[in-house]
Amino acid sequence: MRISDVIKTIEDFAPLSLQEPYDNSGVQIGGNLHDECTGILLAVDPTPAVIAEAKKLNCNLIITHHPLLFKGLKSITGSSPVEQAVIDAIRSGVTLYSAHTSLDRCAGGVSYVIAKILGLQNIRPLEATDNPMIGLGAIGELDKDYTPAEFITLVKTAFGSPVVRHTAFSPDCTIRKVALCGGSGSSLIPDAIAAGAQAMVTSDTKYHDFVDYSERILIADIGHFESEKCTKNIFSKVIKEKFPNFAHLYKATENNPINYM
Repeated sequence: MRISDVIKTIEDFAPLSLQEPYDNSGVQIGGNLHDECTGILLAVDPTPAVIAEAKKLNCNLIITHHPLLFKGLKSITGSSPVEQAVIDAIRSGVTLYSAHTSLDRCAGGVSYVIAKILGLQNIRPLEATDNPMIGLGAIGELDKDYTPAEFITLVKTAFGSPVVRHTAFSPDCTIRKVALCGGSGSSLIPDAIAAGAQAMVTSDTKYHDFVDYSERILIADIGHFESEKCTKNIFSKVIKEKFPNFAHLYKATENNPINYM
């Protein structure tokens, strides 16, 4: 199996044509894509620690959700974690591939999966596109009505979030129709309201979003890492379905860089 075979499998599932204009999904670091794939390491973030783990495991392909190269680099001296990761990947002969908003917008992508984790039914994209299966975010229904407090408890349990930032509870509110967006999805809050959702689950919500929408929808901010750690499982499922006998597939040892007291 060649590195290019694995990349094609990922892109068949999450085509690069789906990524947002600002994004940089695709091959980040790569030598000869026709080399035999000795092993694959799946990660959320392409950190120097992840690259070191790939080298230890003899993996010459790393697949991440977040791109390593997002902003232009004017020098590569190792003075930042991004620069050091570039140096380490090249020295180790590792190909680094990222599927970011391409994985967010594809059918069965990030938001669909976290909707399934929460137990939603009748799941469809929140963002309206020409293709009813493709778009950012997701919306669906729970199996019963929840009080706001019950819903927040459900969310914390489903995503392993030690803390959920949320708007104030309305005493008469019940939650059944829920919108979600993995990562920084607060821009879709108006879409969630327009679609009739009683709650919006996402991360990186700004103070003014809480101010502007607190009386119209319950916002539950579960944390960026918590909303996207499922990407490793998505990659794993896609690869295993195509290459069921490939044994050297690993998930990186990653911890949320944000801690709570």
